[in-house]
Amino acid sequence: MVPRLLLRAWPRSPAVGPGAPSRPLSAGSGPGQYLQRSIVPTMHYQDSLPRLPIPKLEDTIRRYLSAQKPLLDDGQFRKTEQFCKNFENRIGKELHEQLVAQDKQNKHTSYISGPWFDMYLSARDSVVLNFNPFMAFNPDPKSEYNDQLTRATNMTVSAIRFLKTLRDGLLEPEVFHLNPAKSDTDTFKRLIRFVPSSLSWYGAYLVNAYPLDMSQYFRLFNSTRLPKPSRDELFTDDKARHLLVLRKGNFYIFDVLDQDGNIVSPSEIQAHLKYILSDSSPAPEFPLAYLTSENRDIWAELRQKLMSSGNEESLRKVDSAVFCLCLDDFPIKDLVHLSHNMLHGDGTNRWFDKSFNLIIAKDGSAAVHFEHSWGDGVAVLRFFNEVFKDSTQIPAITPQSQPATADSTVTVQKLNFKLTDALKTGITAAKEKFDATMKTLTIDCLQFQRGGKEFLKKQKLSPDAVAQLAFQMAFLRQYGQTVATYESCSTAAFKHGRTETIRPASIYTKRCSEAFVREPSRHSAGELQQMMVECSKYHGQLTKEAAMGQGFDRHLFALRHLAAAKGIILPELYLDPAYGQINHNVLSTSTLSSPAVNLGGFAPVVSDGFGVGYAVHGNWIGCNVSSYPGRNAREFLQCVEKALEDMFDALEGKSIKS
Repeated sequence: MVPRLLLRAWPRSPAVGPGAPSRPLSAGSGPGQYLQRSIVPTMHYQDSLPRLPIPKLEDTIRRYLSAQKPLLDDGQFRKTEQFCKNFENRIGKELHEQLVAQDKQNKHTSYISGPWFDMYLSARDSVVLNFNPFMAFNPDPKSEYNDQLTRATNMTVSAIRFLKTLRDGLLEPEVFHLNPAKSDTDTFKRLIRFVPSSLSWYGAYLVNAYPLDMSQYFRLFNSTRLPKPSRDELFTDDKARHLLVLRKGNFYIFDVLDQDGNIVSPSEIQAHLKYILSDSSPAPEFPLAYLTSENRDIWAELRQKLMSSGNEESLRKVDSAVFCLCLDDFPIKDLVHLSHNMLHGDGTNRWFDKSFNLIIAKDGSAAVHFEHSWGDGVAVLRFFNEVFKDSTQIPAITPQSQPATADSTVTVQKLNFKLTDALKTGITAAKEKFDATMKTLTIDCLQFQRGGKEFLKKQKLSPDAVAQLAFQMAFLRQYGQTVATYESCSTAAFKHGRTETIRPASIYTKRCSEAFVREPSRHSAGELQQMMVECSKYHGQLTKEAAMGQGFDRHLFALRHLAAAKGIILPELYLDPAYGQINHNVLSTSTLSSPAVNLGGFAPVVSDGFGVGYAVHGNWIGCNVSSYPGRNAREFLQCVEKALEDMFDALEGKSIKS
């Protein structure tokens, strides 16, 4: 199973905040067409972004062995060391040289981009639970704006504004500012826009600003993953102007852009959505959406049958739609219900292949559920933040706004699909499989209120390191061992960068966890604090290395991919049980933090694992955990809470209770 690659995105300066007390309304045209008008063209830095480095082979092997150390006993470690030595001096050396030569021939991209697309698109497992994550929005700060129709209209308009702003080059480039007082200013932007694109990155670098890769952004809209035998394809049709809306498993489309590419008036969009929400059509007996949750080869075969049964045009409308808006007919009960609904729902009211589904429940609870092959957390989080900010601060309509007197019966087209007996059988089988799988997933969440980022930074500790240390302690307490752990980190600082893995389980976290869990009374608070400092320093180093493309996972993955492509017998290193074990990520973790995000989540990547979405906020720590039978998410979270309590006690000089 492939590790989840969600959201250790680069931190952004807080572009998002609660809505201003008085809310200006945007006009239907003119200023209301765009979110912003950037001084610097959106893709200004793209050509001059630095290339993702291929680490030195000896560095990769050293880092790999360091990550293996806490997971193996001495005998196993010696065997793995020998495999590494042989690899480094023989076949690995040759493969590395070939990878470097190939990379020099492909300066327009990164060495990981092709293999990574292959990995995602060749995977035959269902995209649901195995790949697609979700991010849930915070409620609109003004409660009356959380009415389903109002919020759906405002978020749809904001999403289309984002599309237009991006396509017209007016979206602010994505930049990580280390010194915003110098680089995030109009003066600097007016200057840098005149520096040629081939040099602009260097100009930003001189003032400690790091532009990030934006090559994935175009796939946000009008895009779908198409099932094909053995390897799927990504499809994009940026000429299409219609929105796809799902409600009760029924499919509706209407144009949200006019023939000149302008946004249809918000009151018209509101009228069409109101019409869809009041449609009394029953749910279809055979909901087509289940097929997008199927094994990819089965779905590819059924899709061919759909096409040859006269559904080609309707499928084309689904695939090319700007995005998919899912209107759910029930309110959200609590955070666990929110997670289940936004991660998988009941299978009838999502098109899981769409680049993203914008889901809005009856009570206005909203989320983005996204397909992962086309892009990573940086692009989705930027879209998410901008939509939240725009829809809450400059909403297109108010709860009092009247819908336009548009004839929705003509403008809104309901898509009907012709289903043969074979297709009906396929949908029924997909539903049974979907229902059975979803029953096995448990989700639970924790809000630790004793402190967060502010307190930990005062203690000179990395908040992320402390959260990761809590997961190590929790697993040790619950199951008595240290296991392979995965934390995703963006490499968007490089052209066509994707992600790299941080390996949070280290000899330092193992020693510290054992001290806290097994023998707290043998250590003073000062000694425990010192161990936490060591963990934090080492975690900081791993994070920096990963963000700079200096991890080991992607390099070893690319060498393996190259060996397979060249028909070379798989080198011993990859056949070593220890390699299999470190890539069986029992703890798959991903963090994101934004004022727009309520919580995010994903399923475990292995059947005996946990999926851990978390965020360290100013004064609290949130954690959203999923598990399958055989692991207990609730018990794990209780152990996480105990670990955090113990660490906070140690930091306050108190003794730890066993």
